[in-house]
Amino acid sequence: MLPIMNRHLGTGRALALALISALVVVLSPVAPATAATPLTVSQAIGQQTGATQTVRGYVVGQPTATNTVVRSDFPNDYALAIADSASQTSTSQMLYVQIPSAYRAQWGLKTNPGLMGKQIDVTGALSAYFSHPGMTGTSAFALAGGTTEPPPGGTSPWDSTYYAPAMGKTGTALRTSLHDIIDAHTQLSYDQVWTALKDTDQDPANTANVIELYTGRSISKSSNGGNLGQWNREHVWAQSRGGFTTSAGPGTDLHHIRPEDVAVNSTRGNKDFDLGGSAVSGCTDCWTDADSFEPRDAVKGDVARMLLYMAIRYEGGDGFNNLEMSSTVGSSSTLIGDLEVLIAWNSEDPVSTFEMRRNDRIHSTWQGNRNPFIDHPEWATAIWN
Repeated sequence: MLPIMNRHLGTGRALALALISALVVVLSPVAPATAATPLTVSQAIGQQTGATQTVRGYVVGQPTATNTVVRSDFPNDYALAIADSASQTSTSQMLYVQIPSAYRAQWGLKTNPGLMGKQIDVTGALSAYFSHPGMTGTSAFALAGGTTEPPPGGTSPWDSTYYAPAMGKTGTALRTSLHDIIDAHTQLSYDQVWTALKDTDQDPANTANVIELYTGRSISKSSNGGNLGQWNREHVWAQSRGGFTTSAGPGTDLHHIRPEDVAVNSTRGNKDFDLGGSAVSGCTDCWTDADSFEPRDAVKGDVARMLLYMAIRYEGGDGFNNLEMSSTVGSSSTLIGDLEVLIAWNSEDPVSTFEMRRNDRIHSTWQGNRNPFIDHPEWATAIWN
């Protein structure tokens, strides 16, 4: 076409320019359609016209009546309430969302209480539900980030009781709430720790033995002490890195004290936790270098969850130091790292039956508090992102 147009430029310049303009229009890329921005909950409340819309809001509970929304002990998976703020408690500022049967297993709160506090997008008809501004005939659910899968983590038998004040919270609010929940507990003497560990770390295959944390070795409960070949009390948050002693307090907190081989305990010393180094004698799949220690894969998550507990439990308000995590190793005598590695270990090594029993025994028999990161490992990323 261009040669033909060139031949006519002398006598039909206007026509040629028109043809060029037309070609440019045809060949120009068409701008992609922009997806409509979801309505806010307040906008949806004001637009109860029956029109189909997508609304974005935070899950704040389950509606059970016109003016009633429950935040725990969810009776079923039939509905949820969303609001423009995760901390909203006024039902007048909530949209009640009907959950059709096809979506209840994934998006109902009885089955998925971990949805509390999550920001989601829901699509359906804006019409009253429970005689309250709502959405019916819901046809799509997604986390605000775009995935149609609900968040990981989820349920614990303690959600509606022990953890009820923390449910639905994230970040600093979650951290503060968990600290308030776990900070009141029975403090043991250092001698009592010996007896407690023989219960909490009992070998499920041999009740006369305990399991050492790093080595994984089953050893007689009575073979405790300070000599080579015996087991002693390993402070996973090293005493010198927290400025505490073995007086009642963090130095006797069972949630981070475990049986360990005397020699391996000495090798770990007060080092941070990280990857790599040289093989540790007597500890298969353990590695160490000048400033860090890497435990065997089977307990990396255990180590991470114990340290995360300590950082939440000890915030400096009860006469003990404020224990904090570090994103580096070997750089501080008062912090424990590497935070990013530990967060990864928490995800990669799931909670074991041994850990769950241990948490239960500490709670029911010895201290009266729980490690929340064993019950809800996903709370690690909810706090430290």
